[in-house]
Amino acid sequence: MTDTPLKFGFVCVQNAGRSQMSAAFAKRERTRRGLEDEVEILTGGTDPADEVHPEVVEAMQELGIDLSDRVPRPVSDDELNGCTVVATMGCSTLELDADVAVRDWALDDPHGQSVERVREIRDEIEKRVADLFDEYTG
Repeated sequence: MTDTPLKFGFVCVQNAGRSQMSAAFAKRERTRRGLEDEVEILTGGTDPADEVHPEVVEAMQELGIDLSDRVPRPVSDDELNGCTVVATMGCSTLELDADVAVRDWALDDPHGQSVERVREIRDEIEKRVADLFDEYTG
């Protein structure tokens, strides 16, 4: 690890589903790996919703992760340009600095989906977050 903390950004339009799940899994992964001082996590949306989607809250609760108190928030290009890597959820038109690695995960929006489909999206996000940590933290 370097002296500069890694900063992972997770962004989608509403910050009410995929990016919230991604940030929650990243926080859990950071704790599991003992990287609280080495990894910062940012999440936000380009046009935030009023609340996290209920089906997302339910699916995450199944894994013991409570998103019921989370509030979608806007995110600025300046914040994202401070990230090491930004994962977008297939719905972004961000134009970030060249030194920011951008990953477009192209995931389906869980809003309005069946609980089974939301679980599939959730599980894919969990895997991608773990892979991101493997890549950047070894």
